[in-house]
Amino acid sequence: MQKITAVIRPEKFEDVRQALETKGYPGISVTRIEGHGRQKGLTQQFRGGQYTINMIPKFKIDIVVKDSEAESLVKTIAAAAKTGETGDGKIFVSPITRVFRIRTGEENEAAI
Repeated sequence: MQKITAVIRPEKFEDVRQALETKGYPGISVTRIEGHGRQKGLTQQFRGGQYTINMIPKFKIDIVVKDSEAESLVKTIAAAAKTGETGDGKIFVSPITRVFRIRTGEENEAAI
């Protein structure tokens, strides 16, 4: 099993969610986060003054999938989240050693 963590732009969240649902993955965990990478924040004008926002709002999506489905899902997320601009985000893939569904007691692939 693999855990896919995607950090994406907030405005691309609905596109990614719909793409995952179309692929048969309606269950995801989403967290609103802040951070920055190469874009190093934003400089904006407000009431004649200039100010810098160092931490950019992002969404973090976590989903656990079977090993055989991980590559396909990474491509799906990347295609739906891409704008071609700096700040599109990143996708991380990590191994998961055990999953346990509390309600039923199912384990591993049966639990996802």
